[in-house]
Amino acid sequence: MSSFKSAFLQTVSERGYIHQCTDLEGLDATFAGGPIPAYIGFDCTADSLHVGSMVPIMLLRRLQQSGHKPIVLMGGGTTKVGDPTGRDTARAMLTDDDIARNMAGIKKVFEKFLTFGDGPTDAIMINNADWLDRLNYLEFLRDYGRHFSVNRMLSFDSVKLRLERETPMSFLEFNYMILQAYDFLEIHRTHACRLQMGGSDQWGNIVNGVELGRRVDGAELFGLTTPLITTASGAKMGKTAQGAVWLNEERLPAYDYWQFWRNTEDADVGRFLKLFTDLPMDEIRRLESLEGAEINEAKKVLANAATTLCRGAEAAAAAEETARKTFEQGLTGDALPSVEIAAARLAEGYSVADAMVDTGLCASKGEARRMIKQGGVKINDAPLADPEAKLAADQVADGQIKLSAGKKRHALVKVG
Repeated sequence: MSSFKSAFLQTVSERGYIHQCTDLEGLDATFAGGPIPAYIGFDCTADSLHVGSMVPIMLLRRLQQSGHKPIVLMGGGTTKVGDPTGRDTARAMLTDDDIARNMAGIKKVFEKFLTFGDGPTDAIMINNADWLDRLNYLEFLRDYGRHFSVNRMLSFDSVKLRLERETPMSFLEFNYMILQAYDFLEIHRTHACRLQMGGSDQWGNIVNGVELGRRVDGAELFGLTTPLITTASGAKMGKTAQGAVWLNEERLPAYDYWQFWRNTEDADVGRFLKLFTDLPMDEIRRLESLEGAEINEAKKVLANAATTLCRGAEAAAAAEETARKTFEQGLTGDALPSVEIAAARLAEGYSVADAMVDTGLCASKGEARRMIKQGGVKINDAPLADPEAKLAADQVADGQIKLSAGKKRHALVKVG
């Protein structure tokens, strides 16, 4: 948008990253003054991030592309507490070894998206365990606890929703927002960081940090959140019948990652191209205007661009070629056993076990469930673990879903 002076806010506004900001005008003026450090935190609850983390990762990439300094905060300390945001139950307690192993896995993905180094716009990675582990409890309470109102903390969604649902929330979890606020103060003091960014569910935690910096150090800090990304059909971004779409190759092969993007709903193609690729806006506008069968070409462009960023150009090209051979060279149509169902049947709930029987891959639903439990079934080449799983609309590519029993037996569910 031309109303912004800074290249960063122009870009993220045009591409759809902005949900809320504590002071857009002030932030715009701050960015216009030169390279500004900004951070996003990532807790180490697994050894890989998943597609749900792609918006904050791309936001840091946009920051660096605009001439500013990204700070990746690894939550080595806060992971020991567990963020209660969006949860009905406490997170499992992880050991120091678990956290270190998870952090090592997560670090790999950032090197694909950011340039790290010692320069003014080079990204850095820091770990909040470096300061949180050293805190003296009584000193911390006396110096910072007085700046937090319990009444206000109870009003934030991360706490309020748990209380409304009458699900237990430990004092340990209740401390999380105080520790996150302190992180912002610490990173401002040590790295001159002025901005914390994150998902919309982090708004309360971010505002706490902005206000703590003002009260304790008189610092002018800013917070910016991104919208919750859901698909056009209302599903949460990155959740499939097979589970999370992981960013690390060890967790999810490049072909399955490519297929996730290739199976994007028609109505989401333009939005996802803006958020998850570096394609110029003019090209994105051209692609999102395509209709009918041509929109599939735009989906392939999205899949190639997104996979190239995360897994490399070679992996993206190999995935596209595998998909072409699978779906275009004799493995479709009369070459495979198939069953035709109406879209309404899919929407009502068509189980994978039923599909395995209807296509002749299994003699009974019991056999199908056993094969799924044993890891012998794939949907669009992605492993399936849940024997009660149902086929979903977001698995349909070119009007069909591919089922596989073992390595050599395939069938198609054609959706009309």
